[in-house]
Amino acid sequence: MTGARARRRGAWALLAVCAVGTGLTACAPPGDVAPPPLPDGVSVEFVQLRSDVAARQAQVQVHNDTDETIEIGDVTVTDPRFADVATRPTAGRSSTIAPGGTVDIRIQLPPMQCDTADGQMTVQLELDLPERAVRPEASIVEGPLRDPLDVVGPLHQRDCRAAEVADSAHVSFGGFDPSPPGEPATLTMSVAPTGRGAVTITGIQTTNLLTFGEVADATVETYPIGYAVREGDAGMTEIALPIMPLRCDPHAVQEDKRGTIFDVEVEIDGEPGEIELAASEDMRGEILTWVANWCGFGS
Repeated sequence: MTGARARRRGAWALLAVCAVGTGLTACAPPGDVAPPPLPDGVSVEFVQLRSDVAARQAQVQVHNDTDETIEIGDVTVTDPRFADVATRPTAGRSSTIAPGGTVDIRIQLPPMQCDTADGQMTVQLELDLPERAVRPEASIVEGPLRDPLDVVGPLHQRDCRAAEVADSAHVSFGGFDPSPPGEPATLTMSVAPTGRGAVTITGIQTTNLLTFGEVADATVETYPIGYAVREGDAGMTEIALPIMPLRCDPHAVQEDKRGTIFDVEVEIDGEPGEIELAASEDMRGEILTWVANWCGFGS
């Protein structure tokens, strides 16, 4: 038996002893003592796919490099930058991972804790013991969760910037008017000041599907707006944005994930930043239908 294989078997044995010795369905030390670490051969990473963004979800990627099939129940991710824990969106689900296999387990991300800028994610897995264990009960194990693509840091910045903007004004897409082929449609941005603060909406960026102006132009990255909300302002302002399809290949619409999620450039107290502003699901459907008809491949 190789040294690595022996260590993996030793880790499983330790978990089995924990379950047998305590007689509990979840083996975690009492009080403030941390749960045991992930077994040798079980590794984790934080990932987020494009399709996860709108639903505010991500995935814990678990790789099983042990000799045993494992089953994972509850998943809990903590981070000082999170206002709450991240968990599976559906309680009671489990994932089976064969030896050498990898599974992405979806989690629902919580709101951000904006008075904390730094942090390290930690994951706890409810890990079922192998069948060969005397009592194959679930044990809680814990380990650091790497974020190799640096997803959480920029997400924290955007969310907290959006909270600052929302304190001064409610910004949304209030309407969409489609257009005939060759002419720009109108996407309406609605800005409702709260009266509590000031923010300037300096511009809005193109997406992978949509651009601005009279002619589709991939070189135009930001459409200038320059609308200032001042403390004490009231009422509603609507800003008409002329949009055009940036591309007309059918798969761009059929496989769209972020084509109607815009980066809006803002400035607060002289500091520039960006927030994400997404069309509602109904409006997203209207825009995608318009793109298909505008481009000549709609039904």
